[in-house]
Order: sequence, then C-alpha cells, then structure tokens
Amino acid sequence: MKNRDLPVVKRSLFWWVFAGDFRLQVLLIVVILVTVFVRVVPLEMQKRIINETIKMHQVKLLFVYCGVYFLAVVAAGGLKYLINVLQTTIGQQATMEMRRDLYDHILRLPLNFFKKTQPGMVVAALTNEVASAGDFIGQAIAVPITNILTLLALSLYLLWLNPMLAAASLIIYPVVLLVLPWLQRRANAANKQRIDKSRDLSNKIAETINGMQEIHAHGAHHVEALKFSQTVRDLQKIRVLWNLYRFGIKASTNFFNSLSPVFIFILGGYLALHGRLDLGAMVAFLSAQEKLFTPWKEMIDFYQDYQDASVSYYRTLGYFDALPEHRFDPENRGPYRLDNRIEVDGLSCVTNDGIRLLDHIDVVVQAGESLALVGHSGSGKSTLVSCIGQLARYTGGSIRIGEHEVAELTKKDVAHNVGFVSQSPYIFNGTFQENLLYACQAENSPEVVVTALQMPGIDDMIEIIQQTGIFTDVLRFGLNTTLDSKTQGHLYPVFLRVRKKFQRLNMVEFGDVVEFFAKDRYLYYSSIAKNLTFGFAQQEAFREENLATNDYFRKFLMDSGLWRPFLDLGAEICRRAVDIFGSLLPDEFFLESAPFEPAEYSEIRQITERLKAVPLPELTATEQQKLLELALRFVPGRHKMVSVPAALTRQILWQRPLFKKKISADRPAAFTFFHKTVYLSSFSILNNIFFGRLKMANQQVEESINQRIIRLLIEEEILEKVLEIGMQFQVGSRGDRLSGGQRQKLAIARVLLKKPLVLILDEATSALDNKSQARIQGLLETHWKGRATMIAVAHRLDTVKNFDRIMVMKAGQICESGTYAELMERRGQFYDLALGAR
Repeated sequence: MKNRDLPVVKRSLFWWVFAGDFRLQVLLIVVILVTVFVRVVPLEMQKRIINETIKMHQVKLLFVYCGVYFLAVVAAGGLKYLINVLQTTIGQQATMEMRRDLYDHILRLPLNFFKKTQPGMVVAALTNEVASAGDFIGQAIAVPITNILTLLALSLYLLWLNPMLAAASLIIYPVVLLVLPWLQRRANAANKQRIDKSRDLSNKIAETINGMQEIHAHGAHHVEALKFSQTVRDLQKIRVLWNLYRFGIKASTNFFNSLSPVFIFILGGYLALHGRLDLGAMVAFLSAQEKLFTPWKEMIDFYQDYQDASVSYYRTLGYFDALPEHRFDPENRGPYRLDNRIEVDGLSCVTNDGIRLLDHIDVVVQAGESLALVGHSGSGKSTLVSCIGQLARYTGGSIRIGEHEVAELTKKDVAHNVGFVSQSPYIFNGTFQENLLYACQAENSPEVVVTALQMPGIDDMIEIIQQTGIFTDVLRFGLNTTLDSKTQGHLYPVFLRVRKKFQRLNMVEFGDVVEFFAKDRYLYYSSIAKNLTFGFAQQEAFREENLATNDYFRKFLMDSGLWRPFLDLGAEICRRAVDIFGSLLPDEFFLESAPFEPAEYSEIRQITERLKAVPLPELTATEQQKLLELALRFVPGRHKMVSVPAALTRQILWQRPLFKKKISADRPAAFTFFHKTVYLSSFSILNNIFFGRLKMANQQVEESINQRIIRLLIEEEILEKVLEIGMQFQVGSRGDRLSGGQRQKLAIARVLLKKPLVLILDEATSALDNKSQARIQGLLETHWKGRATMIAVAHRLDTVKNFDRIMVMKAGQICESGTYAELMERRGQFYDLALGAR
C-alpha cells in the first residue's frame, strides 16, 4: 500500500496502480503469463495437425492434437475472463479510493473556492471524469503486459517458423508507430476542450436548477434555452472533432494491419512454390499473423484510453489543486477545550481584489458575555463572526479564543468549542434526527483521537426540541406517520387503547365538532363513497376517485338498487349548481359548498342542458359517469347546495355491511374496513386515534384535540416513541419539506445540542415569527447567558435589548459600543438605526 500522505492532487495517474491490494496485481501478472503461453499452443497444434496427422494419416494423433487445441482454447477463454474480473476489481477499487480521497480533499478546501465553483463541475469531476481514470487503472497492468508478451511470443514463433517471412510481416508496425502519435496529439487537444466544455455544460445545468425560481419569475425560459443551446452546439463540434481523430487512429491501424497478409501471400507463396516452406507452416504463419492484430489493436485502444484518462485525470485534479486554509484534525491529541474569552486585536480582512471588509477591529468579549453586532448591510458584521468562527480567513491582526490564535487552531478545535448558526442554514437530505445530531456526530468523528462525547440520547433531543419550539412539529410528524406492520405492528394495541380512551373522554366534549366513525351511523362529514365502503381502499382501482369507472363497484350499485338514486343525486347537484352560478364561473368561496372544481363547471352546465331535453337514462355513458362522480364525492355536511334524502341515507347504511361482505369474499385485499377495535394500517397514527372527521376547520378546536391526544399518549407512556418516530421524518432535499421557520429552529437546536462554549448567531432568527423569535431569545437569556460566550449579528434591534453589550459597525469598523440604554441615550448611530426600524 502506498503512502497516502501525498495530497491527492499531487498523485500521478500511475500512483493508483499499486495503491490498492498488491496481491491482486501479483495474481493478475501470474494469470497473464499462463494466458500468453496458452495462446501460442493452438498455433503449434495447427501446424502439427496439417504436417503430421493429415499428411501422414495419423488418426489417433489427430484426436490428441485436436483435444490439446480444444483445451487450450477453453483455458484461454477462462483465463481471459479471470483477467477481466481482476482488472475490473482493481479498477473499481481505484475509482472508489480516488473518489473518496478527492471528495475528502474537496471538503477541506476554503469556502472561497466554492463561491467561484459551480456544483455541477464538482459533480462531473467526482462521477464521470474520475470514473474514466479508474477504468484505466484497472487496465494499467493487465493490458500492456498481456499484449506485449503476446506480441513477443507470436513474433518469436513467427521468427522460429521463417525469419524472412516474419521480417516481412512485422516491418509494417514501425510505420504505424510514426503515424499514431501525430494523430493522438490532436485527439488530446480536442479532448481537453471536450472536458472543459462538458464542465461548462454541467455548470450551466446546475445554475439553471438553482435559479429556477428567478427564471420562472422573469419568464426567462427562452433566454436560458438559448444559452444552453449554444453550449450544446459548441460541445457537439468539439466531440465530433475528437471522435474523428480517434476513429482516424483506429482506421490507420486497421489499414496497416490489412497490408500484412499481402506481403505474406507474395513472399510465402514464392517460398512454398520453391519448396522452402511447408503447407502447415504457411497455415500456422497466416494464423499467427492474424492473431497479431488482436494484441496490437488492444494496445492501440489502451494507448488511447491512457491518453483520454490522463487528460481527464490531470485536468480534474489540477482544478482542485488548492490548499486548505486550516488544518482539520489535531495530531496525536484530542481537540482543545478552550477558555471562552475572545480577544480581537487589530483585525483586518482584505479580499484579493483589494476590498477592505474589516479595518483594524479591536474587541474583547469576556467569558459568558453576550455581544450583539448591528449595522447596515455590508458593514462587516457577518465577516467578523465568520473570522471568529474560522469560516473566513483574516489577512491582518489577531483573534484569540482563550490563549489560542484562531488561525493556528484546527477545524476540530474550533468546532469542538464554537457553535455557528447562519441566517440561511443548510438542512441535509435525510431524517430530522440525522440533521439534529449532525454537529454532535461530527464531534465524535472516528478519525480523530479524542475523548468521544457522549452522544445525546432521546431525552436530550426531546428537551432541545421543546426549548427551541419545534416539539409540536416533530410530534405532528410522528402522528402523521403510517406505521410499518412488520417492524412497528407491536404498537397497534397501544394506539387502539389511546383511541378507546379518546372517544370515551371526548364524545361529549367534542361531539359537536367531531364526527367519530361508527358502523351503524351515517357520516355527514364524509363522502357518499366513504359512507358506503366504510373503509380505506388498498388497491388503486378502488380509490375513491376511481370508483365511478370501476366495473365491480358499478355492478354492485346496479345490483343493490343504488345506481339510479346516485345518478339522481348527481343530476340534482348539476341543476342546483347552474341555478346558483348561472353562466358565471364559480369562485373558490362558493366552491367550498360544491363537490366539483372550476374546470368541471362547463361540463356540468352541458349535462344540465341535456337533462332538459332527454330523460336521465338516455344520457351518454360519459355523462352518467360524471353524475356518479359528483354523487360519490358529495359530503352532505360540507356541500350545502343540496340535501341527501333520508331514504338514500337509510339505503346506504343498509347496503354498507352487504358491500363489506361481498367484496371481502370476492376481493379480500381491496379494502381495510373501519372498526373501532381494529388498527388501520393504511391510516396515520393520528387518524387511527382520532378515528373520525372534524366537522369544521377550527384551529382552537384542533389545538384542544392535539393537547388531549398528547395527554393520552403520556398516560400510555407512548409519547416518547411517537417523537422518535417523528424524528425519522424525511426532511427532503435541502429540507424542502420543512418550512423556513422549522429549518431555522432545527439549525439552532442542532448547535445547542452540542453545548458549545462559544455561540455565534448570524441573524439566526430572521426566518422566525415574533412568537418563535421571542421564545428563542428567552431560551438564550435564561439557559445560555453566562454559560456560553454569545455573539449575535442582529437585524431586528428589538431582539438585542438584553445583551450585555451592543456594537454598531459601519464600513468594516466599530463606530459605537455600549448597552442598549446607553446607546439610545447617546443618540448616535444606534439611535438612528432604531429610529429607522420603527
């Protein structure tokens, strides 16, 4: 195994050849040697079969030589397959290690590098470009050794057969070696352009996806399409040129190789006619010369693969050839536990363009003190805290946390002591819990010799989500989860007990606002379809939206006598809709009382007109289907435009058990039916507990119901389990299944969970509403003031009243400092900011 201390961007392409398992390479070489020997055996057998067995009529020898020939061919095929397996294993192992080491290097590059680098470029480098280099590594030993030895063995065999004929056969190859490099140099130049243009294409795609909101907002689809089209056209031209040179190399090789038999036929024929070459040798010579083409072609392909891989590899690594600004891991020690006093002395930060972001800042923040930084955008607040948190590199002055200079600390040292929450925190794809534990898991990195922190348990996580105000959200995630019957089925009885208690306790309290499911009661706040089926469809064909076209269900309606009453109800809905809305398209407010969408209204008016001319049975099948759809969707308690006849509700209740009996016999997997003692596996936990429908949307009632359910979960000692389930909620890419406030609360919670000594908040509550912001502010003042040194960048000045000190920044300098009362009394910069914020 090679030394991995050499940075990945400094490793040559051939460095990776022996970077993996050395034993695989040794085994590969042994197999290659055996293969080369086996490849020559059939040639000798050909000669002997013609000269010894056929010419001398030796039947027994014929079978012996043919048997050896057959075994050699089988062995050569098997060994070739083994070579492919070994080189594929070596290549994929190299690709894996190359990706891993390059990814690790990229993770350590300065943040400024990523400000000028598109994500698409990094993606392309780690997938396509590295893969081509890895594929070459798999061939780097097998292909050249196999083919060089094969060429050498065949050439020696040809010389042994006839030196003069061998010389005539091999003389063409030096000419090829003069032509190929000339073509390859031009192919390499085109390949470099191809790689660069492919990166441009990847960057363009990534930029388009990231900026999709702006594109839609400005209607700029054609602008981006034109940009993309131009890039694709340029790439097409480059790829055509690159492939033309590659095909030129192959065509040249094939042409020169096809010339060799001409020389053999001329010279060999002359020698045979004069008795200086026997027929068997001539056949073996032709066969051997033909076999020369295979290793020669593979060597040419290998040469091309090497050139392509080399260009791609060095182009890729050259792009990432930058040094990290800070060391990441301490050597032979754990991370420092720093004193949380912060001293900033003469701090300056100047960009490469000469822009001065910070200009000789002097600040001392005592251990446990809270400091707020305020000022207009661009004043340097975020740059200052980024320098303290080692997220930006300062160009002058000093920052010391305790006795240690920040620039000299490792990333692990800083992360171990400093918690940083930004204005736009990044939430990773995965579960809520994985994001919550992210900072703590980083602290317990196995690569560093540390006294590992005790990972937070469920109690710690519950405490922090309560404190940061995201407890209710996590509980809702859990309650809205559908349990897996195989792994979580043991929880069904517990939630059934909660359901029983909930209904018993709340039948009176919530009877006016909740309609609980009951098998002998008509459900006025459920649809007609739900009233009849009284269950949850397990098959797509029996979903409520598909029942009107389901032949089985339609037949049941006809057999049960419900077909015509349902059509009559649908027709009445149409008539009432036209009476109410006339020729106007109904708006959303009125549609709350109708079982259809605005797009359906035109069809409803047409059916109503048809009903004036023809009786209902004479409507077309499509028109009758629409009437059935309207009836099945109808919810009497919500759609007040018509009333359901009492006779129809009685008929539905009478047919409900008959439908259950019939479909359970005919299609047992179609439905899960409601029953007060059965847990519905297709329902969420909340719907199983609630087991009913709210009669009206009322936030206060919903909150009361949620509080009652929480109390029951506590009584059953299952609340913690529901929260654990809620923490497995998949937050989506960039946390897009969470609201902005939820993302920010989660980001604050994950930093507070690791209990940092220094807490930096860069407008960390900007996405929160006033109530949530006040909660976080109260948490910081009651739980963290005095325990951690706190520096907060604030935009809303009402949030900094209770900070120990406030500093006002302008143009990279501190222009005012003091308490809130002192600064307001001074009537300076802070006073003007506060006045402007009102």
